[in-house]
Amino acid sequence: MAGYNVYYGSASGSYTNVINVGNTTNTVVGGLVEGQTYYFAVTAYTFDGVESDFSNEFIYIVPGRVTLTKGATPSSPMQIRFPVASGHWYELQQSTDLVSWSTIWQTTGISNVWVEFDAPVNSSGPVFYRVVLH
Repeated sequence: MAGYNVYYGSASGSYTNVINVGNTTNTVVGGLVEGQTYYFAVTAYTFDGVESDFSNEFIYIVPGRVTLTKGATPSSPMQIRFPVASGHWYELQQSTDLVSWSTIWQTTGISNVWVEFDAPVNSSGPVFYRVVLH
């Protein structure tokens, strides 16, 4: 085996980018957009330029983007949504003063998906939220 090509794109089976990584078995792919889903596959090639079929596809959601969506009515919960990357777990915390924070929800045993939390409306004043990556 002479080397490997890493193919990726934003639609399943449609790889618009390719990186020739030579004979290494790992690489870093830069320039990915937060919150975007990417689809990856790898091929091997010989010194004669013969390339193998694509490997099984791997789906990756780039972490980093948190979205907040207000409820349909003033009393409806606000939806907090964010991607969970492989190898990490997350805490959703809230505060009323930006000093004291309490964990109200955490991810466990899931990765590479978007998670959603419905935050109840607090009529007694402002509530702040943050996501902590571990």
